[in-house]
Amino acid sequence: MARIDAFLKLGLAQGCSDVHLAVGVPPMLRMNGDLMPIKFRQLSDSELEAYVREILTTQQIERLEAGHDVDFSYVSEDGGRFRVNVFRKVTGIGAVFRFIPGDVPTLDQLGMPKVLTDFCDYHQGMVLVTGSTGTGKSTTLAAMINHLNETRSLNIISLEDPIEFVHPSKKCQVIQRELNTHVRSFAAGVRSALREDPDVILVGELRDAETIMMAMTAAETGHLVLGTLHTTSAVKTIDRIIDALPGELREQTKAFLSMSLKAVVTQVLIKTVDGRGRRAVLEILVNNRAIAKMITTDQTHQISSQMQTGVDAGMQLMDAALLTAIQKKEIDPDDAIRFAGNKKNFQRFVTDTDRAPLIDVGGNQILTGS
Repeated sequence: MARIDAFLKLGLAQGCSDVHLAVGVPPMLRMNGDLMPIKFRQLSDSELEAYVREILTTQQIERLEAGHDVDFSYVSEDGGRFRVNVFRKVTGIGAVFRFIPGDVPTLDQLGMPKVLTDFCDYHQGMVLVTGSTGTGKSTTLAAMINHLNETRSLNIISLEDPIEFVHPSKKCQVIQRELNTHVRSFAAGVRSALREDPDVILVGELRDAETIMMAMTAAETGHLVLGTLHTTSAVKTIDRIIDALPGELREQTKAFLSMSLKAVVTQVLIKTVDGRGRRAVLEILVNNRAIAKMITTDQTHQISSQMQTGVDAGMQLMDAALLTAIQKKEIDPDDAIRFAGNKKNFQRFVTDTDRAPLIDVGGNQILTGS
């Protein structure tokens, strides 16, 4: 058994989401969003490097020694599955292990709105799940793939970095390919997938212009494309895509988004009221004629107003979703206020006044400190 498995086993027993290993500090666990050290000595550079090398392949060691981060999936001896990132920093090596549940969750188990199952019924176009790192985007997409796998007969090709949830083929054929193991880049993977008779293509991250353009091509040519971006709202997602591509493609990109972007789901993870878990809260944009026109006429700043009136279509802004979850006592208001746009509307729900931010008359947080 690799020595690092002992830390991972402890983390799973405590119910953590991540295990952090770094030089100069004891191992740490991410518990419901908070980082907590375990009772262990501070790790030295040589000790931690020896631990990590036990689970790396020769190719991964060479990549790490060349100065690159290493991303891969790892299955511990007791069967726990993890997404791993190994890196170097000023004081030495470091590693983060994200726990991946063995069973793929369903959309119902995640408490997702019904409109997400409607997105799975699309036969072509692009659906994006966005949010900061660690907000559960991969879990939401895995649940959507699972729904497709159980309800439709399709060829699904997923491109991941690395593979997280493993999908056994049910009604669908699910082909999972990993970056740097099966394909050299997301763009190359999409290009290859288009020759493999796909119905659905999942792109782990639209991280560069080439990948975005290939995903757009796939969505325009009769495929359903699911993907992620590290953006924190629906409007910012649209702006990011437009800004990511060369200026001469701006009009073409806006035309694509107006016609082929089906939906944007932006999510955050908020602590539950009892503090024993976290729950995803979603902002949802469903493209319609009004929003499509705003995209083509450079009026994306007005999309939020359209989303406010699109509740019947399943749309919701983040602030409205947070308020609803607070009123249903599903999430902790002291945690939720950190993610609110107009924080003034949330002040009356805050119970920990020491944690409540100072708010100006416009509802914005006042930054303090030197």
